[in-house]
Amino acid sequence: MSDFLWRFARQFADLNKDNLQRLDELYSADVHFTDPLHDVQGLGDLRRYFNDLYANVSELRFDFHGFDQVAEGEGYLRWVMSYRHPRLAGGRLIRVDGCSHLRWRDKVYRHRDYFDAGALLYEHLPVLGRAIAWLKRRMG
Repeated sequence: MSDFLWRFARQFADLNKDNLQRLDELYSADVHFTDPLHDVQGLGDLRRYFNDLYANVSELRFDFHGFDQVAEGEGYLRWVMSYRHPRLAGGRLIRVDGCSHLRWRDKVYRHRDYFDAGALLYEHLPVLGRAIAWLKRRMG
């Protein structure tokens, strides 16, 4: 297991709405962050993204369970994100499996998350969620 990946995952899991200044310890000023719903350039925009993320959920937690360094300064983290949003799934806990691809020198300069956007969001919206459930039943 990579010491860098393990340390990054531990520090990332400790983030919350009150300590987002710690993003400076994890990411370079020119960080490029991408997930299925967002594309963020620069540490300032990343801080705003996380600030908005934490402002809109009542609970958010990452549990990391895989650490794979594939080359010098490059690796993957596997995780489960658990969150509650008051307007999604009746406020129940939503769990989503995902993976992060990271590139780093002394800090992460490229972070790309992979996860099912439907499982994260769309399936929990009132009208769209029913339509997705219907489509899944039809295709299954």
